[in-house]
Amino acid sequence: MAPLPADATEITIGELADRSGVPASALRFYERQGLIHSRRTTGNQRRYRRETLRQVAFIRASHHLGIPLSVIGDVLALLPEGAAPTREFWVRASECWSAELNARIQRLEQMRDRFTECIGCGCLAFKQCRLVNPDDKLGQTGPGPHRLFKS
Repeated sequence: MAPLPADATEITIGELADRSGVPASALRFYERQGLIHSRRTTGNQRRYRRETLRQVAFIRASHHLGIPLSVIGDVLALLPEGAAPTREFWVRASECWSAELNARIQRLEQMRDRFTECIGCGCLAFKQCRLVNPDDKLGQTGPGPHRLFKS
């Protein structure tokens, strides 16, 4: 991978793929989703601003944390046109997402605890297994076809 000339303000999709490690097909997908933008040459080839490299890095890092692409797109939309995400931008985004990530961690810990509890039992019974039938609201009302006789 050859470095770009210092005066290069735009790069091709191949250069963006090489430098970011993201396949061109994924870059085209990101573009269709509105996460990154390019301009088209008279020959209909994509040209990306150099700042797109940082945007792709932000997308990949955020996505690896489990942040949905739609949410990543909402955050990237806050960037001024053609601006690269900065460290301060990343800090603000991570502050917004930390509550969601903490809630996800808590749900995973609860699932782990339920799984650990279930390993000792192994019953997988619908009546009592919280792993097979979590939050059984209908079971709390007693036996019978409650949905069929809903009034």
